[in-house]
Amino acid sequence: MLYRRFGRTELQMPFFSCGGMRYQFKWQDVPPAEIPQDNQENLEATIHRAVELGINHIETARGYGTSEMQLGRILPKFPREKLIVQTKVSPVADAKEFRQTFEKSLAYLQLDYVDLLGLHGINTAEILDYSICEGGCLEVAKQLQAEGKVRFIGFSTHAPTEIIVQAINTNQFDYVNLHWYYINQWNWSAIEAANKLDMGVFIISPANKGGLLYQPSEKLVNLCQPLSPMVFNDLFCLSHPQVHTLSIGAAKPSDFDEHLKTLKLLDNADEILPPIIERLEKAAIETLGENWVKTWEHNLPTWEETPGQINIKVVLWLLNLALAYDMVEYGKMRYNLLGNGNHWFPGNRADKLDELDLRECLVNSPHADKIPQMLAKANAMLKAEDVKRLSQS
Repeated sequence: MLYRRFGRTELQMPFFSCGGMRYQFKWQDVPPAEIPQDNQENLEATIHRAVELGINHIETARGYGTSEMQLGRILPKFPREKLIVQTKVSPVADAKEFRQTFEKSLAYLQLDYVDLLGLHGINTAEILDYSICEGGCLEVAKQLQAEGKVRFIGFSTHAPTEIIVQAINTNQFDYVNLHWYYINQWNWSAIEAANKLDMGVFIISPANKGGLLYQPSEKLVNLCQPLSPMVFNDLFCLSHPQVHTLSIGAAKPSDFDEHLKTLKLLDNADEILPPIIERLEKAAIETLGENWVKTWEHNLPTWEETPGQINIKVVLWLLNLALAYDMVEYGKMRYNLLGNGNHWFPGNRADKLDELDLRECLVNSPHADKIPQMLAKANAMLKAEDVKRLSQS
């Protein structure tokens, strides 16, 4: 395993982290006796495999159901100083409730402290305020730090970039968990802001949210040759030293194997990546047209400013991926979360276009005439049954 300094924490962070949202038994708490033995054995085998590989950063959250409870049966068996354990707790208006929730997390984990506590889901201005206001959740997190129950404090986010940057620029956090990968590079300015303040940078879910890369389309496989799409994306992310670790949401011990192929390629990333990126860009232009590829997101309204609260930017982005790279299954998964995932996936689908007039909100877009047609195309291609966030399943 290779390691990078995790910003001001000075932790030596493995290039890959073991994320805890795919191997647990349930997305809700259950009595410990209800956890099947085979599920627990698989989780423990996955943790053992991670630690054997040098992936000593184990990451979970209170919102991941039985994950903490199950980790509490295995993590105390390792020398504590050998592990970097992170959990995350969602900010709420009542900071006392935040503390109570954290105490439950710590009890489930059966640890005296966590190395990293993330305020989970600073996705809106309101939640940021819950976090940083006087007497808010960040103040409680700092009290927990003073009590020795937390070493470093960060936040995770699905927010628009401007809110992420606002949270970073408070300079109150040691690290950030955020989305950034080849198919979605919108948050690069947030990574730069975090680097400027010497914060750790953790990339959320590059294989799942980064494109369902464990079940890639044939077209994407061909475009990424000689790498798999998963290894290409890992290499793309890790070739940027501003990125410190990528989360692997392992469901079983063998899920690390493909990712590990990335490590030996890093020294040659400058030669390996450009031809693949060129092919991907060329495929997008051939399918969608150069003008659209280079300007489609110019001057789009926010979802709050759009009739029907359609998240035009996300809908068009998913359509582009589906058309250019045959990423239809990924598009369906993400598209059908719109309207169902509250602040984690804000805004709505384009399924009520016939009832809406978008002319005014698109007046500054160079593609004002084309966008309604593209939104209709996206809805026809991607709409399926409503999808819930995993934690609501």
